[in-house]
Amino acid sequence: MTDGHDEPRLTDGVDESRPADGMDEPRAADGDGPRPGDGVDETRSRRRWPLWAALAVVLAMVGCGVPAALLAGLVDRTAERATVGRSATRTPDPATAVARRVGDQLSAQLARQADALLGGDRRGFLAVADPAARADLGRRFAALRALRVAVWRAEPSGLPIPVAGQAGQWRQLVTFRYCFLVPDCAPSPVLIGTRWRETGGAPLLVAVEESRSAQAGVRPWEVSDLVVAVGPRTMVATTPALRGKLPGLLAEAESAAAVADRYAVAGPPPDRYRIFYAGGAEWRRWYGGGRPKWTAGYAITVGGGHHEVVLNADGLTATATGELLRHELTHAASLPARGYPGKQTWWLVEGLAEYAGADGAPVSRYEGLDETGQLVAGGWNGRLDALTPADAAPADRVGGSYGVGYLAVRHLVDRYGEQQVLAFFRAVVHDRRSLDDASGQVLGDPWSALHDECVAYVRATVR
Repeated sequence: MTDGHDEPRLTDGVDESRPADGMDEPRAADGDGPRPGDGVDETRSRRRWPLWAALAVVLAMVGCGVPAALLAGLVDRTAERATVGRSATRTPDPATAVARRVGDQLSAQLARQADALLGGDRRGFLAVADPAARADLGRRFAALRALRVAVWRAEPSGLPIPVAGQAGQWRQLVTFRYCFLVPDCAPSPVLIGTRWRETGGAPLLVAVEESRSAQAGVRPWEVSDLVVAVGPRTMVATTPALRGKLPGLLAEAESAAAVADRYAVAGPPPDRYRIFYAGGAEWRRWYGGGRPKWTAGYAITVGGGHHEVVLNADGLTATATGELLRHELTHAASLPARGYPGKQTWWLVEGLAEYAGADGAPVSRYEGLDETGQLVAGGWNGRLDALTPADAAPADRVGGSYGVGYLAVRHLVDRYGEQQVLAFFRAVVHDRRSLDDASGQVLGDPWSALHDECVAYVRATVR
């Protein structure tokens, strides 16, 4: 499911990309999370699944959503930098000089901590911290090591600012850039507030705030203990309480990855698919929580071209897991980092993921046919661009919307073949060409006629 990109499915959700950084804001795929104006929140439901998957791919410029107190500090520092820049020979005021000195010390401490993390040196990682902060930092260290962190760079953002009412304490915004497993990946960024205490020697880290990104939310490794299983194409993580699920999840994920890899339409497949299996508390907290009730899973953009997939452990059955994973991993493989064009293409984004989820099964075995028939008979206006379900939509409405998207894409594949349909998908979703232009230039037929053909196929199939 995507948030303005993909909508959630039965057990598969994607946090689609929302317009970010002044461009198009990615949304969650499969119906969870806030949805930007340009995303697709994919929602899918299947009768056999207790939960309806919400697919959402959040195109997250990970540094958004900074706490107000930190933003205020950033504004102040920006003004200070602009003033200093006007005169290269101007002597900085004493307060700025102190902030620069402290900033240099913090940078050195952060670099020392990064080296320790990558080297597996827990003692060294905690050595830069105040004793009161070491329990939280020790958990983060263990989670990141379990995820096989391969790149970790700490980049302070501007100068530190004094903490009001706390003499000798400073707040510093830091962009952490990280890779898991693959050292030459494009790192994902996350902006986090840190607080430090001067000691007479090197400052000590007092606290690390949750990232609270408006678009991607809190990462699992920030707030949870994690256990991890790794395969050739996937990495699956969950909490210690759900450790027993890992072997089966990894096997399903590896099988789903082999399918999803075929739908990487604009470059190579992801270097590794990242999958997080959430218990009830984690589902409500990871990546900001707040997904629609029918959401069973989603895919969310975390920067660096990476998507992370989250599955809802509550109510997810073994028989539904494989299809949900194929759906969600296909979002991760097929969607652009900046999100898809908007609700008018939701049917195409979710339809392709549903098509991959079906994995070549006959249309008659598609689990959503009954819900699709109910939607078609219940007043659907016959427009593919009007399918996106609302967050509060009932499960049968969600499942029917996914089903119409699936059948429309299935008809296009039957007529033109997978490769032509993937080229059409790329033109519309990645290149942002209109359906009319993409249909004429890629498929060789006018979209108005093809749209009506797809709708006629949907109606005939569920009659």
